[in-house]
Amino acid sequence: MKHLSCAGLLLLSSTTLGSAETFSADVWADNWFEMRINGAQVAEDSVPITTERSFNSESFEFQAERPFVIGLVAKDFKENDTGLEYIGSRKQQMGDGGVIVQIKDVSGQTVVVSNADWQCFVTHTAPLNKSCERSSNPVAGQGDCGFETLEEPAGWDIAGFDTTDWPDAEVYSEDQVGPKDGYDRIRWDRDAKLIWGPDLEQSNTVLCRVEVK
Repeated sequence: MKHLSCAGLLLLSSTTLGSAETFSADVWADNWFEMRINGAQVAEDSVPITTERSFNSESFEFQAERPFVIGLVAKDFKENDTGLEYIGSRKQQMGDGGVIVQIKDVSGQTVVVSNADWQCFVTHTAPLNKSCERSSNPVAGQGDCGFETLEEPAGWDIAGFDTTDWPDAEVYSEDQVGPKDGYDRIRWDRDAKLIWGPDLEQSNTVLCRVEVK
């Protein structure tokens, strides 16, 4: 997928206050993401989540006043609630996710990167039993192909939300995620890490957040 500038994204200012700063962000996701600042959407992946093989980076700007909360919705592609892709073919499998983020100020100074300081809450897990991957007739919710869906907690992407029960983001290596198509077009800060939920294959939708001081 091609590398896209902010012109191809939905961009909104999170605040119009005179003390707001302009920040630049780079995001690579497998397969899709939405970024919110203090609960307001500032960017959405330009390639729909319905696209099976969507690996692309996005670069954009947004305005915010510190401190602010970054809320990132990240989704891996799945054909249905089994959590599988290529269903019925010889390639039938569980997909795997991964996302990496870096944000800089107008001087080019890195402000925040994705790492273990973020917290990620999984809202869709499937299949609950990985043997579903080998099923000749995988049906969501039946047999090994059970799934779990949770609602987005109210206010999870704004300040003051209680994250006591939220686990820290899991950090993964490039070898584990296998980033491609756009990943190598970004010069990533050395501290920026690929993150996701507790399982790259079973965690299909994750909500990740961090507060920028």
